[in-house]
Amino acid sequence: MHENLIILAGGASSRMKKEAKAVLNNDLTTQANTRTKSLISIDDTGRPLLDYLLFNAKQAGYTKIYIVISEKEKLIKEFYGDENNENDFYGLTINYAVQYIPTDRVKPLGTADALHQALIQYPELNSEIYTVCNSDNLYSKNALQALRSTNSMNAFMSYDRDALQFSMQRIAQFALVSLDEEGFLKEIIEKPSIQDSSLYKDDMGKLRVSMNIFKFDGTMFQNYVANCPIDEKRKEKELPTALMNMVKEHPKSIKGIPISEHVPDLTSKEDIAILREYIKIYYTGMDWDIS
Repeated sequence: MHENLIILAGGASSRMKKEAKAVLNNDLTTQANTRTKSLISIDDTGRPLLDYLLFNAKQAGYTKIYIVISEKEKLIKEFYGDENNENDFYGLTINYAVQYIPTDRVKPLGTADALHQALIQYPELNSEIYTVCNSDNLYSKNALQALRSTNSMNAFMSYDRDALQFSMQRIAQFALVSLDEEGFLKEIIEKPSIQDSSLYKDDMGKLRVSMNIFKFDGTMFQNYVANCPIDEKRKEKELPTALMNMVKEHPKSIKGIPISEHVPDLTSKEDIAILREYIKIYYTGMDWDIS
């Protein structure tokens, strides 16, 4: 089982900075407008979402963490260590990779670019196995552990759409994944109509979505990341594009691991209060020494 977890935290957090109806105190409003999403405080002690993701990662058995941050990010080192690499945080080794913005852009170039820059800065990962995920989703210990323990060299968590506790309007924006009879990824369907959605149910009768948590064989995936094209609509290089290019050339190369549970996230200001309540219910104590 592998020990490497790459966490993508270099995004612009544009939706979080938009005006919202959510009622937040002045401190949380300031944090939402100025911090990267994963550093927004979600408990009464002031600890951020990223703490809880790292806690789950340690419980799942990961030991080497690579956090991809923006060029201007300074606060993260106050939480997780001042050095560029080899910081100790409750037994986890925290390393930072910087996602540099191209000179002709004002925003980062996307998730595939973030991963690519991490692989350039830590080239040893190109010959190792790693998990990669977003920093603003609170993936569970079970999900993280499933990717460590699967025998498939490339895999992703295939979430039961009905188990996600988001509004139907929001869920309708999620892309569906189409799997073959053995559970291998065939296709990603962006914003399918209600009528078409029923065509993509799996053998359990479930509609499945990806929540952007993957396991990759670095040797196999590195060229697809490096050569990922820019999406015509979003104008970014995105991980789903890179992995689908791999699937086109290597069918049955990435396995969907079925899971039925919610994935709390921080997308907008409205999510902050929801996540704070979630933490109060499900994380009554965090013992970093128990795995």
